[in-house]
Amino acid sequence: MNFYPACILLLITSFLFCGAAAAAAHTDDPVSGQPNILFIYVDDWGWKDLSLAGSRYYETPAIDNLARGGIRFMQAYSAGPNCAPSRASLMTGLYTPRHGIYTVGTPERGDATKRKLVPVTNRTVLNTGFTTIAEEFKHAGYATSLIGKWQLGDQRQHADPSSQGFAHVVGGSPGTSSYFYPYYDERKLAQSPHAGLDNGNQGEYLTDRLTDEALKFINTHTGKPFFLYLSYFAVHTPIQGKEALVEKYRKKPGDKLHHNPEYAAMIESVDQNINRLMLALESRGLSQNTVVVFYSDNGGMGVVTSQHPLRGSKGMLYEGGIRVPLIVRWPGRIKPGASETPVTGVDFYPTLLELAGIASPLNISPDGMSFAPLLLGKQLPERDLFWHFPAYLEAYRGDASHKEPFRTTPVSVIRSGNFKLLEFYEDGRKELYNLKQDIGETTNLAGSNPAKAEELSQKLAAWKKKVQAPEPTEANPSYLKSQTKK
Repeated sequence: MNFYPACILLLITSFLFCGAAAAAAHTDDPVSGQPNILFIYVDDWGWKDLSLAGSRYYETPAIDNLARGGIRFMQAYSAGPNCAPSRASLMTGLYTPRHGIYTVGTPERGDATKRKLVPVTNRTVLNTGFTTIAEEFKHAGYATSLIGKWQLGDQRQHADPSSQGFAHVVGGSPGTSSYFYPYYDERKLAQSPHAGLDNGNQGEYLTDRLTDEALKFINTHTGKPFFLYLSYFAVHTPIQGKEALVEKYRKKPGDKLHHNPEYAAMIESVDQNINRLMLALESRGLSQNTVVVFYSDNGGMGVVTSQHPLRGSKGMLYEGGIRVPLIVRWPGRIKPGASETPVTGVDFYPTLLELAGIASPLNISPDGMSFAPLLLGKQLPERDLFWHFPAYLEAYRGDASHKEPFRTTPVSVIRSGNFKLLEFYEDGRKELYNLKQDIGETTNLAGSNPAKAEELSQKLAAWKKKVQAPEPTEANPSYLKSQTKK
């Protein structure tokens, strides 16, 4: 007779216990232990633009500390040599020929009479048919936010970040014309191009304000995990630092590589704000359950900084244009250290989904490889990395030390093991470098090692066929006309 009441009592007790445990688990670890993702994306920040990278001028103690607590990738790459293609590949996990975004604006930059070929058509808007990583996280129950730069479309083109998986957007613009409030030239524009940033105080600094907005988002989204894409405009032009920091660096001796006080001030402002973010995560008890990524969209701009010993700068497919800083931290899960494994921008899509435990993604075939196993102590299989840039850019100075002008012409690139091959479309020139022995890409081995050059060329051709990479082949009429005149 007493058996059934006892059973019922036991069931009720068990139910209450499990419910309390579930509630506790929900409080401490919102959705089955899924981590928050704080993705800090900086703009035009070069591989050498950190004090831990050897700069004696720039000061980045917070980023250095972030690296000490995580993995610093010594051979990380952007998916393109400038902003838009890198961002599109990060969002989609796809190489540039898949989404068709190769550059910002027109692919016909520079003097038309010097362009031997007609570049392929360039897209400037990310097709909404692609599933973005933000859509993946939103579908998995994450709170999603973009704060800062987007540059992949807007409301008029039905491709603004709110239509691409970001439920919360501040900024969402392609760039800024000023780092001081109101963050744009009121003589040229009737209203702010930055969503949610149309109020502020005179003298307010954009990098500080974006961090304020990020902290607001973190504070108001504690009930479930978040994916926060904090896409700083810094350190892209205009080169504008806060006056007190600029004055500090005016007084500090520079060197041949780094000596621009405005640029150094911008770097320190980002570093100070990363410190604010890390302190906030710590004070809110979120550090242990937050994956923090620090990454740049391309190399540093040659007119203001140098990536020496790397060759080149932003806009180039040499190492100075595409090798970038990358740090990933997840306390208690990622063992601190440094990695020489090459990774690239298309890899974040599968990596972050794996870290978040999203086993059934909407997009099952990104081009990238997850490096989550590497973060958690395992090795990755070797694979080749690719770049395709069938466009022209204006002449860039190589870097602040060599001051060499350089025009980016249509080129495809493969990195295979320690070797890197560049194939230029205008004249069919091939450049082969052994990056382990020659990080500065000073000695072209294509002539002395034709077998390796041909091996990589065939691999590159097979990849281009696989991704249906369009190639510029038509002669440019303006160039032909200029040659006739000679």
